[in-house]
Amino acid sequence: MDKLLKPLAYIAAIIIFSAVFVRIISHSETLADYAAKHPETETAKAETAGTELQTKTSRDGTSETGKTGSESAAVNEISVSQEQWAEPQQTQNHKITQTESSGSVPQPDGGDNNHAESEDGKMTQHPDRVVYQDGFYYEPLSKEMIQRITGISYPVTEDAKDGTAVEAVNIVNSAADIQVSYDDLCYMSVLHYNFHGVERTGELICNKAIAQDLVEIFYELYQNEYQIEQIRLIDEYGGDDTLSMLDNNTSCFNYRVVDGTSNLSKHALGLAIDINPFFNPYVVFQPDGTTYISPTGSETYADRSRDFAYKIDENDLCYKLFREHGFVWGGNWNSCKDYQHFQKVPD
Repeated sequence: MDKLLKPLAYIAAIIIFSAVFVRIISHSETLADYAAKHPETETAKAETAGTELQTKTSRDGTSETGKTGSESAAVNEISVSQEQWAEPQQTQNHKITQTESSGSVPQPDGGDNNHAESEDGKMTQHPDRVVYQDGFYYEPLSKEMIQRITGISYPVTEDAKDGTAVEAVNIVNSAADIQVSYDDLCYMSVLHYNFHGVERTGELICNKAIAQDLVEIFYELYQNEYQIEQIRLIDEYGGDDTLSMLDNNTSCFNYRVVDGTSNLSKHALGLAIDINPFFNPYVVFQPDGTTYISPTGSETYADRSRDFAYKIDENDLCYKLFREHGFVWGGNWNSCKDYQHFQKVPD
């Protein structure tokens, strides 16, 4: 037995010595050893991993925090999807729906006039809001909206121009010169489809005398997926009608004179609206035989014998709806042709 144990003891000693020698030479250690020596490192890694799962940088440079890993992945997937649809392409018989309530088009919350605070602290809509259909309503101008338009689409007197919320560009000599009051006007929100077939929210200011007409017309246009590139307040363009037309913006109220004259436009009373104006220009036949076309660049669309998209003529749905509601179309005038223009003077 002793003869057998002695060789085994030698072998065991050699194995132990070899393991110790290799460990010393390589200066290595196991993961367990490292963790035991550096517990703070593992804690930091765990915290970092948790932070990475909870924080995703959004497209505008801010961060979305407090999300789990799966939630963050979902948010990231949605962001990618939105980027892919940033410039959607319309395909035949296919409608892209994407309601925009703010984005590049501000959606006023109505200010003090539009909302009242209930007992539970929640804001409620203006009691005088008229809702025609979901997404289609009109209501009196709020204090916020009055501040937004005064000095731009709504005029201000010389002695009051320094008190406006924005730099005034629309200035009259006296309040007596202003032929429309804030109470005559109302704010309107409508849905429409743009040229990509994307659903958008548009906003208008119009005379309350034609508000019901307009909300019904725009609802019918929406139901038929009639395309209007954009519907924004003229104030977004500094009250400049030319800039608005160049951007093919559909708009209504703007206290101004008729282009090239000193006569007050029906737009100044909120009784006229221009639809897709770049494709339906304003054409004046001059006494000298020349033709004035506005906006510049839309000359090709002044030739109404041509076939092109977004043209308003007597076969167009837009024309038919406005005429059914008693509006006059500028395309039927003689001395000039205002193909974008519809107006209605109430009895």
